[in-house]
Formats: sequence, C-alpha cells, structure tokens
Amino acid sequence: MTEATVLVRDDGPVRTLTFNRPARLNAWTFEMGDRYFDLLDEAEADPGVRVIVVTGVGRGFCAGMDADSLAVSAGGVKRVPGKGRQMTHAVTIAKPVIAAINGPCAGLGLIQALACDIRFMAASAVATTSFTRRGLNAEYGASWLLPRIIGQTRAAELLLSGRRMDAAEAERIGLVNWVVPDAELPSRVAEYARDVAANCSPVAMADTKNQLFSDWSRTLDESLRYAKLIGHQPGHRQDFAEGVASLRERRPPRFAGLDPALLGPDPRLPADVRQEQEP
Repeated sequence: MTEATVLVRDDGPVRTLTFNRPARLNAWTFEMGDRYFDLLDEAEADPGVRVIVVTGVGRGFCAGMDADSLAVSAGGVKRVPGKGRQMTHAVTIAKPVIAAINGPCAGLGLIQALACDIRFMAASAVATTSFTRRGLNAEYGASWLLPRIIGQTRAAELLLSGRRMDAAEAERIGLVNWVVPDAELPSRVAEYARDVAANCSPVAMADTKNQLFSDWSRTLDESLRYAKLIGHQPGHRQDFAEGVASLRERRPPRFAGLDPALLGPDPRLPADVRQEQEP
C-alpha cells in the first residue's frame, strides 16, 4: 500500500499532522490536500484534541504545488478541494493550529503556514510567495492573509517580487512568531503546544480565533459589543469560573473539551442583530 501523504500522531491532547512526500519536499497534490483537510476536520471534531501541529517529513515543510499538479492546472483543468473547502481551510478550524516550518515553504505551502494561527520556523528554513515567478497572481488568499500578518508594504514587496526570505527576516517582519535551531524545533513546538493544551480554555480559544478573523469586518464598537456577547455565553461563564477557581486554589485548570454548542453566536450576523441578542 502507498504510504499516507499526511501522517497523524497524538501526544496526549496535541495532534500532529505531518506532510509526507519527502522526496518532493512535501510538495502539494490535490489528494494530499484533501487528506490534510479531512484530518483537520477530524481533529476539530475529536474532543480529546485541543491543539493541532502541522509540519513536514524530512527537509521540507511544503515546497508549493507539485509540478505535475501545476501542469494539470496550467492545462486548464480546474481542481478544487473536496467538500466545498477552501485552500485556507485551517483558518476555519476552531482549535489552535500551529505550524512547525522545518524547511522550504513556498507558494501554496506558505499559504498553509499563513492559515495557521501560530508559526515556528527552523533557523535554516526559507520561504517565498513564488506566485509571480510562475506567472500567477497572488493566489489562495495570499493578498488577504499577508497584509494582515506583516502589513501592506511588506506584503506588496514579497508578493510582487516572489523572492526568497530566510528565517531571520521572516521573524523580523512578523511572518513567524519564533525562529529556533533546527534540531530544537520539534521539542520547542511540542512544549508550547502542551502548555496551551493544558492551561487554556478550548471554548475561549475557539471564540478568540473567531474574533481575530471576523473583527476585521467590524467597527471597534461592534467588536466590543460582540466580545461582551461572547463572554456571557454559558460555556464562557463556566470556564471563567473554573479559571478563577484554579487561580485562587493554585492548581492547573480543569477546562472541559470543546463543545460547539457552547461557542458564541454566529459572527456573520448583522451588527444590529448581534446587539439585540446581547444580554
């Protein structure tokens, strides 16, 4: 049997998804993408999983779209992810997704890293948007994600030039949170992920992730009202009480797993409807 293009490993409440095409620097294929997105959905639905880590086997994170898949697209055959999902599917996952960028990260591979919430990068790794160097415009939300992460001016330069940047520059401009020595990347990411899984409320993290993206389309006043509305939901009141109790009793918190029914109201509701729903 052909080995899976994305591997799965659990370390307690932390699930690691690993791109597994090392001979091609984990270059993206449509089949690999569908498996990756299916595994993200499964991790989101599994109450035992609290944090998701994404990395690559061997020397690469994801070197962009595989050349054979690019040829299919260049030939005019339209290929899209299954089940109505977008290439930025990780953005929609209600649990924290951490990228451990262990090697080259290009094009669509960079999009997958940008769609994660937190990014660690190995010191020897490099990244590039690469689109214009393949005759492509800024695809798959790159022109939406990059300016929000590093600012309009830097995003314009990287998208227009398609040049490579090293890990030090990626950290300096805020593309990644931390750069660590190559050999320390797995342990540093694991330590961080375990700490978040053990000490942070899954409900609070899910709604915070929601706010980080949906607040871009709100005014400050709407953002304040929506945050207050979320905070009055039963799941938040329950976890807030537990968070305070754990602080006063000087013990680790015992937050329940993520229950979608406890999340805040739909962020797509109009501002006036959200205001009416506020307690």
